[in-house]
Amino acid sequence: MEPTATPLGPIGLVLPTFPQGSAPSWFGSEDPTANAASALATLCQQAEQLGADALWACDHQFWHTPCLECMVALTVAAAATQRVSVGTCVMQLPLRQASAVAKQAASLQTLSGGRVVLGVGVGSHPGEYVEAGVDYHTRGHLLDAGIVELRRSWSSGQGVAWGDVELTGPARYRQLPAPAPIPVWVGGSSEAALCRAAALADGWMPLFLTPAAYGEAVERLASMAGMALPAVTHVDYSARIQTVACQDNPLFVHVADDPVAGKARGTEWMGSHYGIPAKAFGRHLVNGTADEVAGVVTSFFRAGAEHVAIYVTEDQPLAQFERLLAALPAAGLPARG
Repeated sequence: MEPTATPLGPIGLVLPTFPQGSAPSWFGSEDPTANAASALATLCQQAEQLGADALWACDHQFWHTPCLECMVALTVAAAATQRVSVGTCVMQLPLRQASAVAKQAASLQTLSGGRVVLGVGVGSHPGEYVEAGVDYHTRGHLLDAGIVELRRSWSSGQGVAWGDVELTGPARYRQLPAPAPIPVWVGGSSEAALCRAAALADGWMPLFLTPAAYGEAVERLASMAGMALPAVTHVDYSARIQTVACQDNPLFVHVADDPVAGKARGTEWMGSHYGIPAKAFGRHLVNGTADEVAGVVTSFFRAGAEHVAIYVTEDQPLAQFERLLAALPAAGLPARG
């Protein structure tokens, strides 16, 4: 029997796989008895118990601070939990061979009982592409082709077509087991990302948008998804237009009773994370008391979001996440789907 995908609830947590100060034990604890996988698994279990609907892992292959590979982290998360969805937020697919990613995702989908969401994007760091030996200027083309390759690999050579793209492969060489359908979401806030989500994906994951800008983009996305849009023009295939089923908005937050201190701490964390001055993130951080942050989170739902991934700007996120979850019902958190 094929596993049934768990409906994605409204609130997710981005896992702290990019620590900026007090590194968790899985980044080289001085305690020789520390179990790195167990520490991450415990955090995932606690997040699920608090009420997280999804656990997300970000992705960089080459970065200026230590970080865990996203699919490995999600494998630990899936093994430690029972209910939550697990997803990439987002994987830079052009840096990888798409068929290998398809096999990873299919295996995780099978082992997790159908809880995987594969968020993919192009990234925005040319230096990372240099280190990976991939031409940065072809990243859009590579992502478009990669999404189609994911679906071809998952088709298992059974004569499946996706729009005008024939997905059939040699019967002897197939990727099995064939997974339950894996949603592919496209990340990015650019117009190109929006067009790509409408033409090729099952969902959209923007970043650094205000609720108003997010609402406007959702309206454009809905319009695009209902039109006979071609795939991005430099790709030599056309794809079936899919109605985007879910919109996700990763949101950087810092919950603190002292808003000045909270903003300073949150932007400092973000500056360390991205390797640029903290002042660049003042307008991108949602900070304040739990009630204030909850009010902003729910404004994204009113603007059309179906899921918001909370990225707590702290190496140990659960205390702030718990405070936020407690405040969300009074702010109008939508009921679980």
